[in-house]
Amino acid sequence: MKPPAFKYVAAGSVEEATARLAEYGDDARPIAGGQSLVPMMNFRLVSPAVLVDIRRIAPPDAIEEADGHVRVGALTRHRALETSPLVRERFPVLAAAMGHVAHLAIRNRGTIGGSLCHADPAAELPALAVLLDARIHTASCSGERIVEAGSFFEGALWTALEDGEIVTRIDFPLLRPGTGWGFREFARRHGDFALAGAAATVTGSAGRAVEVRIALFGVGETPVRATAAEALLTGTGLEPDAVAAAVDALRNAIDPDDDLHASAEYRRHLAGVMAERALGDAWARVGAGAGGGAA
Repeated sequence: MKPPAFKYVAAGSVEEATARLAEYGDDARPIAGGQSLVPMMNFRLVSPAVLVDIRRIAPPDAIEEADGHVRVGALTRHRALETSPLVRERFPVLAAAMGHVAHLAIRNRGTIGGSLCHADPAAELPALAVLLDARIHTASCSGERIVEAGSFFEGALWTALEDGEIVTRIDFPLLRPGTGWGFREFARRHGDFALAGAAATVTGSAGRAVEVRIALFGVGETPVRATAAEALLTGTGLEPDAVAAAVDALRNAIDPDDDLHASAEYRRHLAGVMAERALGDAWARVGAGAGGGAA
């Protein structure tokens, strides 16, 4: 299928991009990798009259460490996150998750900013942003602002971005020393969207978990932080009884949808299985000294 006719504008700077978006209003959409927007246009799910190409705004692989964060430019490709030595050192869970995103051709073109703005609840990057307490920098003609990842996703394919606003950078606060990680998802085929998935980090000290984070995806309209389960595991040694109680709390806190791919109950069950396995992986890495951050 072919998309409906549209006008194409190439922006050379953030200022030019936001000015063009403000000029054309609701008729305009920014485009970078186009791995989500173009298929939606081909299926006539969206019909923007103007595409503002933002690919020339910044280097495509802008990843650097500064001020206690790893800063990632919004135009950074999935593949760059997957292969970056800095990301693998500081956020191995993020690098590992990228290997589950679609297929290599998609990862070579798709951008982190595009994935976050598309806000598919079954996608890996939104869940990782929520897990890692990312800070999302945006810009518009009105100025710049920072949105916490936990507040950025408001519904399926819906974010806190305002009209004429684009994402410019994502900051990931560094993990604490002694942090292990785990990432698990279940899909029918490699590269498909997950029916359910979980990512976890566990910071350990003296045989106890001093901080636990769990993020779920594919189980609701947005990524989900399993805060009740996190609280139950904090201070424990992730003994089987503690993990079982946390998994029960996690399943009770989510409200998956029924669809042609899986029932709500099946997704609820899968979420618990994936979370239990991700937690086990994270705790094992704490014990092995192979966690994220400085561990």
